[in-house]
Amino acid sequence: MTERPSQAQPPPGRGARVFYAVSAIAAVMVVGTVGFHQFEGMGWVDAFYFESMIATGQGPPITLVTNAGKVFASVMAFVSVGSVISALLITLAPILSQLWREGIERAERDARRVERELAGKDDEKA
Repeated sequence: MTERPSQAQPPPGRGARVFYAVSAIAAVMVVGTVGFHQFEGMGWVDAFYFESMIATGQGPPITLVTNAGKVFASVMAFVSVGSVISALLITLAPILSQLWREGIERAERDARRVERELAGKDDEKA
C-alpha cells in the first residue's frame, strides 16, 4: 500500500472558528460555574455570575470565603480571560487582517499618486 504525501489542511472557515471560540468560552463558563458552586457553596446563578465577571475581566463581585475557592478563582481568572481573548482573536483575526491589508494597499496607492504628482510638478519647473 502506498502512502499519499501529506497535504496541508486548509485553515478552518469562519463558521468553524466561531464554533471553536464559543465552545471554549462555554467550557470555561461551565467549569467555572460548577467549581464556584462546589468550592464556595454558591447558588448556580451566583456562581455563573461570579465566573462571568472573572471571564470578562471585571473582577470578583464578592469576597471568597474558602482558600480552595480563592485558588480556584485565581486559576480560573487566567484561564477564562485567556480563553475570551483567544476566542476574540480567533474570530476577528481574519477580518482585522483584511482591513489591515486594504489599508496598506490604499496607502500605497496614495503614495504612488503623490509621487506621480510631485514628479509632474518637477517636470513643469524644468
